[in-house]
Amino acid sequence: MNNSNPVITGIGVIAPNAIGKDDFWQALKKASSGIKPISLFDTTYFKAKTAGECKDFKPEDYLGSKGLRNLDRSTMLVCSAAKLALEDAKLEITDDSAYDVGVVTATTLSISADLAKFSKEEAQVGARFVNPALFPPTTMNFPSSQLSIRYKIKGFNTTISTGYTAGLDALKYAVEFIRAGRAKRVVIAGVESLSFSNFVGFYKVGFLAGIKGEEISCPFDKRHNGIVLGEGAGVVILEDEQEALKRKANIYAKVLSVANSFDAYRAVKYTPQAIGLQRSMGVSLSHAGLGEEDIDYISASANSVAQHDELETEAIKKVFNIYAKNIPVSSIKSMLGESVSASGLLQLAASIGAIKEGFIPPTINYQQKYDICDLNYVPNKAKSQAVNNVLINNFGPGGSNTTAVIAKY
Repeated sequence: MNNSNPVITGIGVIAPNAIGKDDFWQALKKASSGIKPISLFDTTYFKAKTAGECKDFKPEDYLGSKGLRNLDRSTMLVCSAAKLALEDAKLEITDDSAYDVGVVTATTLSISADLAKFSKEEAQVGARFVNPALFPPTTMNFPSSQLSIRYKIKGFNTTISTGYTAGLDALKYAVEFIRAGRAKRVVIAGVESLSFSNFVGFYKVGFLAGIKGEEISCPFDKRHNGIVLGEGAGVVILEDEQEALKRKANIYAKVLSVANSFDAYRAVKYTPQAIGLQRSMGVSLSHAGLGEEDIDYISASANSVAQHDELETEAIKKVFNIYAKNIPVSSIKSMLGESVSASGLLQLAASIGAIKEGFIPPTINYQQKYDICDLNYVPNKAKSQAVNNVLINNFGPGGSNTTAVIAKY
């Protein structure tokens, strides 16, 4: 058993507002939004028409053109982000080291478009004549498996599909594997792709902004009325500290703790008072060995759903007490949209940028204050500030709550 804190040595980002960690950090500093009119499918008959779409993403730039026709969008996104992360970490995976590296991928919605495509062809041509190449992407572990195959990783391979918390749940899984001595390094990925089936699903359950009121992602603002859907991929390389030092890797940050708490309530409903989120924050702080006064920045889960933003605000006030109103709290989902399983890894990448670059990402589109949401949300402009410790929240309807604490190395 290894009780030291694993470290992050590589970062790969494909986000709606930038590709690559450096451009991503600069986009956050500039309060640059990637939320624009959807181009991947027709929204003519819907009130919601925008999303955080990765419009500048060209998979052939990262993966070459060979074999792309058999890969779905999520797999192309995550394999491309993994390439950026491995290159950033200067990590070469050889036959000798392949079994010391694991992969854990967070994804929940990625197969819906592939299932729809497979089912449509089955209905149109009959089961006997369905194209067999359409079936593999309908399995939840397809993106993670393809990532391992492409980069010759032969250690464990796991897919986490816990929805809104999947990204940080994947981080927790990787941390525990390294601390248990079952891996020296883990490629941690989070990915979701924008598709018509995902869009329609969120639209029909009434979660999208624009169905009622203005279509805008404005966490903590009085106008918030639903999510703007997003897509993207975030990948980090997590290593045992001694292994990272041995190969003289560039270390971005250390992971002090990850804690989760499931407070079951009702399907697609938030637990009143966010007891589980309070617990995940409190346990994560305790395991990190930090007090409320030690956190320099909170990367919020807030996604412009009124109840989501309000519950997180109240939970922060209960956990951080007199310090709550002094700590900068912001939501990068105001610039990226809600990318569900990818959100945790994109928040992690942004939080590392906050530590390395000395700034707090803003919450953009923040105009109208109101009584319930009354913390320091870093409105509209990034703030220059030294950052040593960051707390990151993920939670959602259904009961999952996960919190991570990372620190400057």
